[in-house]
Amino acid sequence: MNMQEYITEAEKDLLHTYNRYQIVLDKGEGVYLYDMEGKEYLDFVSGIAVFALGYHYPGYDEALKAQIDKLIHTSNYYYNVPAIEAARKIKAASGMDRVFFTNSGAEAIEGALKAARKYAYLKDNTTDHEIIAMEHSFHGRTFGALSVTGNPHYREAFEPMIGNIRFANLNDFGSVMNCVSDKTCAIILETVQGEGGLVPANEDFLRKVRALCDERDILLILDEIQCGMGRTGYMYAWQKYGVKPDIMTSAKALGCGVPVGAFMMTEKVAAQSLTAGDHGTTYGGNPLACAAISKVLDIYEEDKITEHVNEVAPYLEKKLDELVEKYDFIIERRGTGLMQGLKCDRPVGNIINCAVSKGLIIINAGADILRFVPSLIIEKEHVDKMIDILTQAIEETECA
Repeated sequence: MNMQEYITEAEKDLLHTYNRYQIVLDKGEGVYLYDMEGKEYLDFVSGIAVFALGYHYPGYDEALKAQIDKLIHTSNYYYNVPAIEAARKIKAASGMDRVFFTNSGAEAIEGALKAARKYAYLKDNTTDHEIIAMEHSFHGRTFGALSVTGNPHYREAFEPMIGNIRFANLNDFGSVMNCVSDKTCAIILETVQGEGGLVPANEDFLRKVRALCDERDILLILDEIQCGMGRTGYMYAWQKYGVKPDIMTSAKALGCGVPVGAFMMTEKVAAQSLTAGDHGTTYGGNPLACAAISKVLDIYEEDKITEHVNEVAPYLEKKLDELVEKYDFIIERRGTGLMQGLKCDRPVGNIINCAVSKGLIIINAGADILRFVPSLIIEKEHVDKMIDILTQAIEETECA
């Protein structure tokens, strides 16, 4: 079948929960993707911040193939070496003390919420505890993750959500204080909001929230699923400020393509929350997934991936700032590191579609924000090529 025939087949067979671009991707190499017809696309989406090392990074494929030849899955009734090694390495990278491996970011959020509520339950033996989340946040599509996602559009058709959730505003500590009560057991936020518009939490806000949590024995949960794993120039975005969470979630680039996630916690929380029988997953932490995590963390350290982000990110910021200056409809640049966005005064769908037709893959974050989350291995030449194609797309759609 040709590409259009495959698309037609997909529309008959797959549940229509995505408005997909009309291309069938076939393979990747470095920071480029190729469709079934051989057309090349510069990839500034990286699987939505997943393929941090690009496609077929040296050593990554080989590590997975070697593990496939040994053992793919056993269940968590037994130990396996890749999981033990991956746990040790992610602890070193994150500074956390205990790890639970999941299959996705949403599952990691679910586990984090359960741990927080169990921690509170063990303190007073009640089940009416509250969680404070942030407006405009996004934590996933499962019921628990959706319940703390600060966008009513995602929630309204699936009400009622889990109860006792209050929403404050990121970087507005007063709004947090307006939500906090004697029943608050956790505050959850993205260190850099992704779907909500590429908005980083600022240092003053994080420090005040951390101090509040310390004062009242509230758990701070930081969602680093999209902004973690080096994307901001630090392994985890909170490390820039040294505001350590009690529980942290990670996924996306953690496996660089293999579906994996994790939630981590301090020893204090681990000793007073989830115990045997409280939580589990069939596939989480299996040898194949953990071989991917282990190899990814090795590559980050050996090839100095975060250092490279700090070298190339200022150049991307500079080039995006030039677009803000050039075009009146672009209001501002947002973000940090290689997690950037351009806020516009109109929907950006036409720009994205035109860019894709010219061989550049980008996505939005909300209707009016262009989002740039490329692989962390991009070079300045890739930034230049992206800007060139994006400028063409802007000229054809917004300036014609």
